Amino acid sequence: MNNLNDKFLSAVFAIKPPFFAFAGTAAAYYGFAPAYSSNNALRIIFPFALTLTALLSLLRVLDLHFRSNPEAPVLGYRFKQAYIAGIFFTLGFALGIAGRGAANNYSRVFLGLENDNIIAISGKLYDDPRNTASGRGMASLKLSASHGKKGLRTSARGNVPVFFPEGSIPRLKEFGRGSEIYIEGSFANTSSSYSKPPLFRAKSVHITRPASRFDQWRTRIRLALIAAFPQSENWGGLALALLLGIRDNLDSELSEQYSNAGSSYILALSGMHLAIVSSILAFFLKRPLGLKTAALVGTIFILVYVFLVGVLPSLVRAAIMYVLGATAIIFALPSSAALTLGYSFIIQIIMHPDSGGTISFILSYLALAGILSLGQGIALLFRGRLPEFIGSSLSASLGAFIATMGVCAVFFGSLSPIGIVAGLILVPLTTIFMIGSIAYLTLHFLPFFPYIIGKGLAILYTTLEITAKTAGRFPQISISNVTFYTVSSIILSVATIIVCKIIHEKRIYLERFA
Repeated sequence: MNNLNDKFLSAVFAIKPPFFAFAGTAAAYYGFAPAYSSNNALRIIFPFALTLTALLSLLRVLDLHFRSNPEAPVLGYRFKQAYIAGIFFTLGFALGIAGRGAANNYSRVFLGLENDNIIAISGKLYDDPRNTASGRGMASLKLSASHGKKGLRTSARGNVPVFFPEGSIPRLKEFGRGSEIYIEGSFANTSSSYSKPPLFRAKSVHITRPASRFDQWRTRIRLALIAAFPQSENWGGLALALLLGIRDNLDSELSEQYSNAGSSYILALSGMHLAIVSSILAFFLKRPLGLKTAALVGTIFILVYVFLVGVLPSLVRAAIMYVLGATAIIFALPSSAALTLGYSFIIQIIMHPDSGGTISFILSYLALAGILSLGQGIALLFRGRLPEFIGSSLSASLGAFIATMGVCAVFFGSLSPIGIVAGLILVPLTTIFMIGSIAYLTLHFLPFFPYIIGKGLAILYTTLEITAKTAGRFPQISISNVTFYTVSSIILSVATIIVCKIIHEKRIYLERFA
């Protein structure tokens, strides 16, 4: 029993201090601070910090005592580690509360007038207008003023989602993000001005000021990229979704098939897509420029790419990790995927506190954490039993599925286990499709090449459609007890790590005496 306790304590104290900061940030942001605004957050942080500082000071005193006592060096070392871990956890916890408070303030809207008295609003387009399935458009508006009946006008603040009439979408897309507009219409509900953002339904739209030159440059590039792909071909809509995150021309039936196959994540811009783009960059830049210069050029390209696409939580996570990895290469710093993921989490919470509550943010981090922890353990079990490319892909799918199972149960109410296997086919085919789309984009102005590449992309599109449709016929698991699947996800994650570690250690032990 003592040996087991020693192993447990050794494992705990072997955890690097930054991981306690990550744990503190996540615990505060998701578990402790959701109901608090930034003002209340300050009232919580100071008592908490003072209490924990007192406890840590006590640990420090005990640490100094044990360090001076040669009979207990191990215990003194553990007190020192606990002291350092506590400091990192405190910093992370304070950051998590502050981040959640900022996110809560971001979601609050002040209109200045009662919702049912407002006949128009004005402000700046916060994101790129996009088409909905009904043919209308949708975008977020960063409010500057509310306009009421009898000529009333008052200042307003916050972000409000707006449904635009169909005829206004082309003009809004032409002017793009950052344009200032005046919108006549009404709110779809009469909820409080201080509650979650109410939905505004526009009847008419007027552009009052164009976007900045920087945003206009971005919009022109986006429109040129959109025009490069044929709008009449289904594969053109898929290419725009995979490369730029523009889903306006994506076939809704294909999107539904991917969802039924448990593979909708493939259509959402994320780390997988950025990895493909960065791999292509590395292939062409590494040899002529060298590793460090290629990393620097790649970083600049990735930042420009994210700027063009837009601030999507999963894509930003991948970009931050790429920049951190490139920084480690340029300055010859030690790094690991797990630490990079943790630093990315904290940086993204600081940069965009509101993104932490989105489903894409949560699934992105959970899936990658599952791949890095559970997936790597499962991969060791498959090694020698399955071909490397199948074993690595299958282990990554299993790790991501187990880690995200509880969250998917809460948000979607169903699970699609077939996605574990379907991803083994859809991910490689989608990767080839993305590479082909980039080749088409690069050579579309030349004769013959667009036609040849386009035919190949059309065949790939049909193959993806058939594969997704076939996988989508497998039954899904309907969730009636969310708690059961959430707890099961946690238990499965812990059990997988323990079992994989035990089996791996036994395999190493047997190989030594084989």
